[in-house]
Order: sequence, then C-alpha cells, then structure tokens
Amino acid sequence: MDPATPSRAEPDHLPAGAALVAVAALSDELRRRMYGFIRRAHRPVSREEAATSVGISRRLAAFHLDKLVEVGLLRARYEPVGGIRKVGRTPKVYEPTDAQVWVSIPAREHDLLAGILIDALLTEDQGKTAREAALQVARHRGAAFGAAERERARPGRLGAERALTLATRALARYGFEPDRAAPLLLRLRNCPFQPLTGQAPQLVCGINHAFLTGFLDALQASTVTAVLAPRAGWCCVELTAG
Repeated sequence: MDPATPSRAEPDHLPAGAALVAVAALSDELRRRMYGFIRRAHRPVSREEAATSVGISRRLAAFHLDKLVEVGLLRARYEPVGGIRKVGRTPKVYEPTDAQVWVSIPAREHDLLAGILIDALLTEDQGKTAREAALQVARHRGAAFGAAERERARPGRLGAERALTLATRALARYGFEPDRAAPLLLRLRNCPFQPLTGQAPQLVCGINHAFLTGFLDALQASTVTAVLAPRAGWCCVELTAG
C-alpha cells in the first residue's frame, strides 16, 4: 500500500471558516435541538417531524432547517416520508451530511498525525522500527501535499524567496501560522500537533520535520531546507535557504 494513500475514505472535515459558520448556526437552541433529533433519527426527517420535535411551526422549522443545509450540516431532498407516496406535494426531508466540525484556535491537525501513525503501523516491516516507518510515511504525506501545491500554483523554477512565499501560503492552510522572519527565513508560530508534541517531542518533531521535508521536495524547492530549530512557543521546524 502506498503510505501517502489512505486505506479508507477520509472524514469530510469542514474548512476552518466553514466550521466556524456551522458552529455559529448551532448556537441557536432550536436549530441545535432539531439537528440532534435528525441525527438520532437515522432516516430522512420531514419538516413536520422536525417542527414537532421542538414544538414550533412548520414554517419556522423550515427556516432553521434550510439554514443548517446552507452551512453544510444537513442535506435536503424531496421524497415520500417512509417511502409511502401520497396525494399532493412530495414533502421535503432532511438528513445529516458526513461533515465533521472541528474548531480549534490555534489550528490543530491531530487527524493528520493519527493517519501517519496508523499507516506507519500498517506498513511497518522487520527492516524498520516504528519510528522509521512513521518518518517515511510522514515524508510521503508531505510529498503528496507539496505535489498538489505545485500542481495548483504551477510556479516553474523556484528560487529561495519565491519558494518561501509559496510555502507561506500553503502552510497557512495547515495551521502552521508561518512568519516570514527574513526574506530567506520562514518560522512557524504554531505547531499543529500540539499538545501531543509535548508528550513525545523527539517523535512528533521528527514526523513534522519529515512531513515538511517531503513537502519541499515535491514542491521542487531545492533552494530551501527544513531544519529542526526548537524554541519555546514555536513550531520545532523552520524553513531556510540553504
């Protein structure tokens, strides 16, 4: 199995901005209660059923349900409730999407770390330690990220400054909070793997370093190097020309 390829479908995590909007939508108690009712139903639920579950009118329920559709928490379609077609208009029904809402400030990527460790266990052989397997998988994951970024940006030949500019934009999406400390130095204010880094710093920082090295290799940023430079309150890796 290719370590960069997940063995099963990945959860549909909403992007950070969309996740905040979804959480804001659920701050309304009626929406939150109807959403919980629909999730527990394990079947499509009509507006009438959702309205009855919280004791409001069908019209008001429709407003709140359509808002939950808008933010990606529910999907809607028209079909007979219970599969029984009756005379008149086919009712609109709602069911949960596969979206998962994670909100963390600063951003965390625990699912990325967990995926790396799981794939490392699945690909480990007698010739590698668990740590060596994890570093190999991390480098593959970083390379997949870097290749996707290069395909998206199509930057051509990269000098150090241009490479660091591309890395800044890409790593911001992963929650690293990049800080261009100098034209040829990119520091990362946030470690997306905290607080787990504190429990096993050598392992997690090594995985982080391998991930970013793979990212730079696939980005074809040969003029930039990921180096371990741990400092309190910062990511343990920084990117520098060299």
